[in-house]
Amino acid sequence: MNKNTQCVHSGTYLDSETKGINTPIFTSSSFEYLDIPENVYPRYFNTPNQKTVIDKLCALENAPDGLIFSSGMAAISTVIFSLLKSGDHIVLQRDIYGGTHHFATADFDRFGIEFSFVSSNLDEIENAVRHNTRIIYIETPSNPLLVITDIAAVAQLAKSINILTAIDNTFASPINQNPLDFGIDIVIHSGTKYIGGHSDICCGAVLASKNLIAKIKGFAANSGGNLNAMTCYLIERSLKTLGIRVEKQNKNALEIARYLLTNAFIRKVNYPGLENHAGFDIACKQMRAFGGMLSFELDDQKIDPHRFLRNLNLIRPALSLGGVETIICAPVATSHAKLTDEQRAELGVTESLMRLSVGIEDVDDLVADIEQALT
Repeated sequence: MNKNTQCVHSGTYLDSETKGINTPIFTSSSFEYLDIPENVYPRYFNTPNQKTVIDKLCALENAPDGLIFSSGMAAISTVIFSLLKSGDHIVLQRDIYGGTHHFATADFDRFGIEFSFVSSNLDEIENAVRHNTRIIYIETPSNPLLVITDIAAVAQLAKSINILTAIDNTFASPINQNPLDFGIDIVIHSGTKYIGGHSDICCGAVLASKNLIAKIKGFAANSGGNLNAMTCYLIERSLKTLGIRVEKQNKNALEIARYLLTNAFIRKVNYPGLENHAGFDIACKQMRAFGGMLSFELDDQKIDPHRFLRNLNLIRPALSLGGVETIICAPVATSHAKLTDEQRAELGVTESLMRLSVGIEDVDDLVADIEQALT
């Protein structure tokens, strides 16, 4: 099935009793266990509504198995702590979501996990590998500078030295990019973003082989980052429109990026769909389209960044991303607020950097709002 068909039909629980076309909501937290092959319990990630969401995501990501979590950070931390132990080493891409960066710097040391931050350059990644390296962790397109990492090259390097690879695929979504097809071992999503898609759900997902999911599931059950049936139902409902939402967001983002390139108030535009983007050629190889996320650097000699944000009428300054409405944020005060000034400077996250999550509105209205806020 093609992506839009998978969004609608994959994983649906067909109720033979009522013949309803939607998956029923199984509100039970208690299930009978006699003559059942495994004990069913929400914290074990195996209730009908949990399985329905995972089956749909597995179809979209071409994955054998997966788990659905209560947040993206629950997914990320569970993967790390289930596969690494004291004395192990992980190589992380430097340009990643600020929450992941902070998780590493705040918590890895006290658990004895060694880590190295590197750029997306393959040689630098390879040079950072040690005898005790167990995982290479990347994010592409990255948050918030939309850096593109060569997925296939990283996967090939890791397999040649028997190291696992994990990727945060949130910005791309399963519609635009499927990293498992390029050899990545573990795909992670903050489902709060495009998978939920309406700024009203918090969830995360991990997709991988059955063997890896079995390893991750043990720690996941112990740490308890599961979801209830009602939230799973809402996620499944959102997934049905994922394809058409992302298609519109892709189109809008490309048009806005091209407009910003011509605006005298803008110093730089970061969007992998622009021919002048450093990762354009690689993005063309590994992405079907370039996503609904972009960032841009304001010329602070011409306009104050805070004034620009307050001038916007239609586009709302808000946290998170991936919803049907267009929102904007300054990463220095939001996604990367927990980093030090030095860490943000190293990444290129400045006071003038704006991250735009493009929605499904009419693009002319969005451009007009940016134009009036700038001028």
